[in-house]
Amino acid sequence: MNTSNRQDSHNEIGHIFKDLLPAQGMPERPEQIALSYRMLDAMLDGGIALCDAGTGIGKTYAYLVAGTAYQRFLADSGKSLRPILISTSSIALQRAVRDEYLPFLSAVLMADGMIAAPIQAVIRKGKSHYVCDERLERRLGQLDLRKKNWRAGNALLSLRESLDLDGAARLSHYDRERVCVPQVCDCKREHCRYRTFLESCDSNWYQFQICNHNLLLADAIHRGTGRRPILPDSRAIIIDEAHKLPETARQMFGVSLRAEDIQGLIHDLRKEKYLLAADALADTTRLLLRKLGQPYDQNRHFSEYTRLLIAPNRAMEVVHKQINYLLSPPVRKRLEKLASTMALFSEGHPNMVFYVSEDARNSVMLCATISDLTAQLRSTLWNQPRPILLTSGTLAVGSDFRRFREEAGLMTNDRVTESVSLSPFDYRENCLLYIPQYPPGLKDHAYYNTLAEEIGLLLGAVGGHALVLFTSYAAMSAVKERLAESGLAWPLFTLGRNAVHTTEQFKAKPGSVLLATGAAWEGFDFPGDCVSLLVIPRLPFAHPDALKEKEKELYPSLRAFIRAVVVPEMQIKLKQGFGRAIRTETDTCVVAILDERSVPGKRYFEDVKTALPEMRITDDLDDVEAFIRSVKGPDYFREDGR
Repeated sequence: MNTSNRQDSHNEIGHIFKDLLPAQGMPERPEQIALSYRMLDAMLDGGIALCDAGTGIGKTYAYLVAGTAYQRFLADSGKSLRPILISTSSIALQRAVRDEYLPFLSAVLMADGMIAAPIQAVIRKGKSHYVCDERLERRLGQLDLRKKNWRAGNALLSLRESLDLDGAARLSHYDRERVCVPQVCDCKREHCRYRTFLESCDSNWYQFQICNHNLLLADAIHRGTGRRPILPDSRAIIIDEAHKLPETARQMFGVSLRAEDIQGLIHDLRKEKYLLAADALADTTRLLLRKLGQPYDQNRHFSEYTRLLIAPNRAMEVVHKQINYLLSPPVRKRLEKLASTMALFSEGHPNMVFYVSEDARNSVMLCATISDLTAQLRSTLWNQPRPILLTSGTLAVGSDFRRFREEAGLMTNDRVTESVSLSPFDYRENCLLYIPQYPPGLKDHAYYNTLAEEIGLLLGAVGGHALVLFTSYAAMSAVKERLAESGLAWPLFTLGRNAVHTTEQFKAKPGSVLLATGAAWEGFDFPGDCVSLLVIPRLPFAHPDALKEKEKELYPSLRAFIRAVVVPEMQIKLKQGFGRAIRTETDTCVVAILDERSVPGKRYFEDVKTALPEMRITDDLDDVEAFIRSVKGPDYFREDGR
């Protein structure tokens, strides 16, 4: 490799972060620059880089700048143009990369003369997210739009101008299935917008192609099994929010069953006038749907659902046998898929593990996955001859990546490098960790009363502005009831299904208190004084399930399993929860852990310290109040009414 060109690429990264971006008001962060250098080196060396990046590092710009420098290096070396693939777990981040980060970076680089044209990026999705023109016109021809709900009708009509189904508000699930691109796209249209879109994606017009982890893995599966790839050949893969990759892989290499899968089939059967079949499924699945529709609780076991699957499975067999050949192709496909899934969950399989997980709507999802996930990841993803960057704020505990490497199948891969980029935030000045000397004891019959009292005292010391993260809905409900009865001085909210609406209310009411669990442990952003008190009543240990029982068999003792798997997973979850406290360099917050196992001298105190940034620790509520009064401005205290 040309050492001079490599150094030129490093110099470009330095120029961008030290000169160009600071001129636009962005602070120069040495850790961010070092991270971008390491990412570039991994690309140049064809490695797999694990990059744990603390809050505030700016990892997104780090990999976008590294990727841009890498592409310029390849162009200078005479290599053909190919895109860089970016995979994330959230559509919000995908859109931010395409619509905010890259346009800003492009403008800066163009103004400097480093590039002549804007950096182009496109978001890629599966076929079912796009419109098939042939099917759209056929559907519109079947309808009398004057009799259809006008919002649903307008949604259908809007698709003549928009290819992306996700942008059509009010589009019904039924209509969506009938106008989306089918699995086998065989229309003979001379001008097909979907094919034109794919051709542009394959033309190397886009320097970055952005997708979610599901599509990344689907493409890897296609490549690994000799099928036609879904995504174009790329120069490198960047996996952001990489800590979510193993769970996504478990679902991709397995099968899931959600309430909406059953409800969707019942709806389709009614639409096609098979009312007896629809009623039979509705009757036999009523109890199962009710239980699947409950908020996800990690304390629930798969065994709680097995008896509820017996009657639906029998009904599904009868429906499949009697009317399968009469249904339209899309509904037939849905029935066959659901029938096989229901049979699998009812009858079991010796080579699969069955467990309960959480879906995107915060409801219960039944899952079955292969026993050896790591072998599948090695054969499909890690064996690809491309550099791969994996980044997140929770890949490591301290500097230890062992748990993630075990889950991802990267323990023995000699291409892997590791790096930890510490947050630039001053946690010693801006954060205080409170662990009471005598926290509420879980075995105490008055535990929830004592816990609510302790939280009430903390709210009084800090003046509201609090987020309380629970590990179960039962605990959250019990504390909510007691806090409401105590005549709390601040508005009290509970994060349920309508998360967006609730968080907006929480932010709009100064001093409010938000009780949350589940997905709230990561991904929610509350900068400023909104969350000035973060309370964690219990350390977030995962509840035992079939996956854990299977993994436990690999360890010589229960103690070895706990230290190698259970504790690191708790520490990573704790890091994720702690990340809700300090979101910007000027944020200040008290973090209270009320678990008796976290007290100094107890079993998990050192594990808690290892997981969290270095900060001051106290067991005195007077210190909590003094800290808040020292770091908050006068407006803060006017907000809480004191």
